[in-house]
Amino acid sequence: MEGKTVMYVHGFGSSGQSGTVHRLRTVLPSARVIAPDLPIHPDEALSLLRKICAEEKPSLIVGTSMGGMYTEMLRGFDRICINPAFGIADTMQSHGLTGKQQFFSPRQDGVQEFYVDKPLVKEYRQISEGNFLGADDADEQQRVFGLFGDQDPLVHTYDLFCQHYTQAIRFHGEHRMDDHSFMHAVLPVIRWIDDRQEQRQRPIIYIGAETLSDSYHNPASSMMKAVRRLIEHYQVYFVAEEEQDTAPWLAEHINVPAWHHTVYTWRRDLLYGDYLISRRKETDTMATHLQFGSDTFKSWDDIIEYFDRLGGQ
Repeated sequence: MEGKTVMYVHGFGSSGQSGTVHRLRTVLPSARVIAPDLPIHPDEALSLLRKICAEEKPSLIVGTSMGGMYTEMLRGFDRICINPAFGIADTMQSHGLTGKQQFFSPRQDGVQEFYVDKPLVKEYRQISEGNFLGADDADEQQRVFGLFGDQDPLVHTYDLFCQHYTQAIRFHGEHRMDDHSFMHAVLPVIRWIDDRQEQRQRPIIYIGAETLSDSYHNPASSMMKAVRRLIEHYQVYFVAEEEQDTAPWLAEHINVPAWHHTVYTWRRDLLYGDYLISRRKETDTMATHLQFGSDTFKSWDDIIEYFDRLGGQ
């Protein structure tokens, strides 16, 4: 996202000084990250966000929880809705988010408390009626990603999102983002969006599913470290013969990087790419073959060293 503007939309009771803002600025040092403090009244908040969008024209909008609900409505922009609280009025009532509340993080106006009463809950219920209007537009379908923590105790809107959009992904995490869920779930999606915006073609690496686990079907030593390093510079795909056995394992251990990046085929010789990592000899392949387990590539640490030397080529 070099030289681009990224807007972060915070959740209920938070601010533009949240930990997620810090993470965005840390991992995207070449981008300009803006994160406004939202007014408590939803009409005012949405008006502010639309005004900022018109002025700043962000290349990407990232919203969490309540901010994910607002983000979905900011049409015409690439955006990521993380655990979006589409039914936020119901969430507020069922989880005791009424009455006197304190902000989770400091706000620029110095206000520390706010009050949620029935009229305010009604305002949030009314603003939610604006969700999904125009979602059937083909361009919008490509511009919106939904990320949903599989251990989220507060918001459960995955099925609702899937009724309107196709790019819904479950990730390992809870309602609030932490460093692990951000790096492993959000950052890969940001890379996909940036690559599409730039029409960037990365070198392609195919990884045979048989290289990913040990004899006990646990992740192989240093495999996850290797995958994290490779997706920084390459377009990585995972290759298996059958979906039934492999898909659940990939969803559990590789998670977001495997979403729409898995190829099921018995004909690896037809794969068109730059590199193929597999345990087989692969005598007829269109990609440079790295035989995992051979004397040259005995482990994933050897694979890491090889690609570190290439420097993304």
